[in-house]
Amino acid sequence: MDLSFIVLWLLTVLIEGVCSQGVYAPPTVRIIHSGLACNIEEERYSERVYTIREGETLELTCLVTGHPRPQIRWTKTAGSASDRFQDSSVFNETLRITNIQRHQGGRYYCKAENGLGSPAIKSIRVDVYYLDDPIVTVHQSIGEAKEQFYYERTVFLRCIANSNPPVRYSWKRGEEILLQGSDKGVEIYEPFFTQVGNKGETKILKLKNLRPQDYANYSCIASVRNVCNIPDKMVSFKLSNRTASPSIKLLVDDPIVVNPGETITLVCVTTGGEPIPTLTWVRSVANLPEKAVLNSGTLTIPSISSEDAGTYSCVANNNVGNPAKKSTSIIVRALKKGRYWITPDPYHKDDNIQIGREVKISCQVEAVPSEELTFSWFKNGRPLRSSERMVITQTDPDVSPGTTNLDIIDLKFTDFGTYTCVASLKGGGVPDISNDVNISSSTVPPNLTVPKGKSPMVAREGDTIELQCQVSGKPKPIIMWSRADKEVPMPDGSMQMESYDGILRIVNVSREMTGTYRCQTSQYNGFNVKPREALVQLIVQYPPAVEPTFQEIRQGLGTSVTMNCRVLRAYPTRVLMYEWRLGSKLLEKGQFDSQDYTELTVNIHARENYGTYNCSIINEAGSGRCSFLVTGKAYPPEFYYDTYNPLWQSKASVYSYSLQWTQMNPDAVDRILAYRLGLKQAGQQRWWETEISVDGPIKKGELITNNLTKLVKPEPYEIRLTPINRFGEGDSAIRIIKYSAPINPHLREFHCGFEDGNICLFTQDDLDIFDWTKQSASTRDTRYTPNTGPTTDAGGSKQEFSSVQNHSPPVGFYMYIETSRPRLDGEKARLLSPVFNIAQKNPYGSSNTAYCFSFFYHMYGRHIGTLNIFLRLKGQTSTEIQIWSATGNKGEQWHQARINIHPTASFQIIFEGVRGPGIEGDIAIDDVSIVEGECTKVDQPVTSPPSGVKVSGTILHIWLYPVFLFLSFLSHQR
Repeated sequence: MDLSFIVLWLLTVLIEGVCSQGVYAPPTVRIIHSGLACNIEEERYSERVYTIREGETLELTCLVTGHPRPQIRWTKTAGSASDRFQDSSVFNETLRITNIQRHQGGRYYCKAENGLGSPAIKSIRVDVYYLDDPIVTVHQSIGEAKEQFYYERTVFLRCIANSNPPVRYSWKRGEEILLQGSDKGVEIYEPFFTQVGNKGETKILKLKNLRPQDYANYSCIASVRNVCNIPDKMVSFKLSNRTASPSIKLLVDDPIVVNPGETITLVCVTTGGEPIPTLTWVRSVANLPEKAVLNSGTLTIPSISSEDAGTYSCVANNNVGNPAKKSTSIIVRALKKGRYWITPDPYHKDDNIQIGREVKISCQVEAVPSEELTFSWFKNGRPLRSSERMVITQTDPDVSPGTTNLDIIDLKFTDFGTYTCVASLKGGGVPDISNDVNISSSTVPPNLTVPKGKSPMVAREGDTIELQCQVSGKPKPIIMWSRADKEVPMPDGSMQMESYDGILRIVNVSREMTGTYRCQTSQYNGFNVKPREALVQLIVQYPPAVEPTFQEIRQGLGTSVTMNCRVLRAYPTRVLMYEWRLGSKLLEKGQFDSQDYTELTVNIHARENYGTYNCSIINEAGSGRCSFLVTGKAYPPEFYYDTYNPLWQSKASVYSYSLQWTQMNPDAVDRILAYRLGLKQAGQQRWWETEISVDGPIKKGELITNNLTKLVKPEPYEIRLTPINRFGEGDSAIRIIKYSAPINPHLREFHCGFEDGNICLFTQDDLDIFDWTKQSASTRDTRYTPNTGPTTDAGGSKQEFSSVQNHSPPVGFYMYIETSRPRLDGEKARLLSPVFNIAQKNPYGSSNTAYCFSFFYHMYGRHIGTLNIFLRLKGQTSTEIQIWSATGNKGEQWHQARINIHPTASFQIIFEGVRGPGIEGDIAIDDVSIVEGECTKVDQPVTSPPSGVKVSGTILHIWLYPVFLFLSFLSHQR
């Protein structure tokens, strides 16, 4: 006997282990195509190819299965697809690209992942077909005379068109079709080499030793064989004895020097070429200015500026020979960046200016054009000319362009004064630039220091700070600020910043700006001596950076939770304090020692222990906060999308939908007591709500079913499902259900609520004693047998739901046996289902397909007899197998039964009601369902029962019978 119990226990563990996996499944994916494809090749060199014409709409749909619902992302070869089509479609099941262009062809991947197993990836290659207008160009080759008797003149007509697939060409001379070999003077071939950048196919028509009949009208026809309904395209060229390549002439100077603000006009004319060339203007390094006006060979640029300067080219093209091109440069006068510097006597190491020694004053500007630049020197406002002691020179333009020097030899007291250098352009049109330099006994080189208390500078993150270097000397030079670490940029992103007063102002200082800053004198507008420099240290204090900044913790009553707040960075790191609070209530406080975290453990004894726990970690600069939301809210349900054909209809105007879901992390909090189901028509505001009770705990992966009935066809509905536990409402999940015509309802799925007139093709057995009766709560008269039979169909009243639909309340029907007189004890009524044909899995054996057969039954009354269910297999002889039976009073409620069946041939289901010993023995059935696949372990009622109605589930596995027989045999053997 012990062995039998061990085997039974192992079998139970095995079955429960398999069932506990539930319906969670890794993703699978396949791509289907719609839109305006012109050809689909499912397999071409082991790849799927989707061909579409340029400009049409590409539509690819990624069909996924897996639970939880996989997340989808579309990508394209060589990177994300998001830069090639709208971002909103990257994460949708359907990828839609309107007006598709050739560069959008390539391999598209659909990737689906839901955290289970590896992501599922499928791909399809998209070929975009197109044909551009062909272009014919003419080239001419003239061989020189050889030995006074040989002279050859050959013309090449080159035809080119960009296309996908490759283009085919044909040539015509007039109306004559030219073929290779049809004319000895004509040769047709493809070049061995193609021009760089040429992406199209090329065909050449060679006219050898040009003859009079070769002067004609030639046509090149490009064709892609009408694929994707792309028509052929043709271009023509007339060849004559006047055909010649273009030549042009510019009616402007080169270069053209203009003042800013002027209007310039460039004129280009043709001097030859047949056909007449077309003229256009281009710019060498950029596009033409937006304000430019182009009219054939005339280009006008109004109000010209320095940004418009450059080389402009006129290009003439008539597809004969090479295009003609002539260029001119536009120079816009400009003067900018005037600078000066003072150089003490270079022969002495003293940086000061001294009487009797040499002093050089240098002045520099940037001038365009540089050859028009002139300098004038003044002393105290009077012109200064070069002399033996006052030497004025121009620096070599190749060494230091735009520079002039004034050398004062043997400086005397009378030389003190203000020296001015003025830069100007000979052509005028731009303002002069002048620099004043004072030479006196007070002219001294600079000195740079950091004021006391200004280094190090301590600031808090977000402050505005000023770093200061004090500069003395006359004249005061420009101060250049940089980071001491030369690789680190300044706060504005540059490597150097200028300051005229020695102050560097930084707004909204951040921790990354901590470090050492260098201030340095510039050689410009000051002394040309070794730069002076100083260092300023900046310390930025910032509050602690902590993790996690926010974390949600879901926990059931009677459990404990530990929260950990960790310091990542902080300055200063010393004197770190922490405080734990629930709302405003202080729970714990302390100071960090050597660790970088603090923990708090809370026992969840009551609802008051739920809430937001804040941990503040504090230093001199402020505080960082970790927030923990401790809640007993249930996680959202996860809708199950892989139900085969979840939609069915039993009446012409309404449909039903099998809504299925699992519960995310059901064991994380207190068990789910019920679900609040909300439903509304899409586009409406009013919700219809009901509660679905839950008996017992829900297991992870357990599939829950609720059939939504009497939905108005073809309206879509928005479904909202909210779990409820002791804490209250949890997170909701929302989905949209849409009507679509049921697919093969008698092949893989069958549902019947006995609502239609033909009762879903059920029939009465001609060999029984009496019949089953179709009934509803509104037509049944219970005065004769008040203590038996149902008061409503299995779905209960739907009046609340009906009012949302704006139509009269529907009536629910069911089938029952009436056991009043003249019925007698033991008489039978048999109801036969339609015949269901099953497909053979292979040509050599039976189907062995499993089906889940379920129905609701009602057996209430003192005299209830028996309800039997038979499986009738159709063959040469029909066999009936009893698969389910129930006897006696089951209470005033509807029950549900689910039975796994494995028919090996076409089959019928037979409901047999047996009358009991008295009139209070009515038996009813409703909501019959046959679905391909075995029944799930636990199901919810198919409709929300009315108040006071309990729905229980029964699962009967026929294949377990041999197991128990085997175990019984083992026990007897022992």
